[in-house]
Amino acid sequence: MAYAPFDLTGKVALVTGGNKGIGLGMAEGLAAAGAHVAIWGRKEADNKAAAEKLSRIGTGEAKAWQVDVADEQAVVEATAETVKAFGRLDSCIANAGVGFGAKSFHEMTTEIWRKNMSVNLDGAFWTLRESAKHMVERAKNGDMGGTLMGTASLGALQGAARNEAYTATKGALITLIKGLAVEYARYGIRANTILPGWIATDMTSGAQDNPKFENNVISRVPMRRWGEPEDFAGAAIYLVSDASRFHTGDTLLIDGGYAIF
Repeated sequence: MAYAPFDLTGKVALVTGGNKGIGLGMAEGLAAAGAHVAIWGRKEADNKAAAEKLSRIGTGEAKAWQVDVADEQAVVEATAETVKAFGRLDSCIANAGVGFGAKSFHEMTTEIWRKNMSVNLDGAFWTLRESAKHMVERAKNGDMGGTLMGTASLGALQGAARNEAYTATKGALITLIKGLAVEYARYGIRANTILPGWIATDMTSGAQDNPKFENNVISRVPMRRWGEPEDFAGAAIYLVSDASRFHTGDTLLIDGGYAIF
């Protein structure tokens, strides 16, 4: 018999911030593996384009919702709509995020601090909470299992000057996910965090055009390149699939070796 734990046919996965960047890279992988994919994003045009692209990739269905995860009620309603549309939710990837910094920490405003917190931490909390409710209810009715994931950052492990607000949210997300792994294991629900390094997305567009940054930072990446959104497809498939059925509470660092060099 062929080994097929990576087959996601019939599984339903939600990816917040799934209309571009790392989120779309993960969504593409999940779709290619046969999953039905729900994506949430704030921009309707990007949502439509992403859903159309995903629909052409795999055998599953792709749907998109315009959702601002910094709005608790919007998250609650979108979760209910997603479950209603697909009949269930097997995996939730809290990926939506922003990255606002300042000239220096002592010049950082409360507004910048709260912008990061509202999306990266509050939004992840509400998203994961609502998905966990559904998964626990399923488990109590005999349908065990599910995966909860968060997209943190290499910055959560290192000192990121002028970006303390952003990295604080990512460090908190790691510990949040670890807690979920312990609390919900009894229901067969696993929880893991992905930590991207320097990835070529809209969030890093300014640095991508900066020769000094390329020379001082990207040249230190052992793989000698920026990461790409598609580099996260395989990790997403693995963590969502039965191949990782005993893998929980972990942090997967995907940075081309930057952290160890």
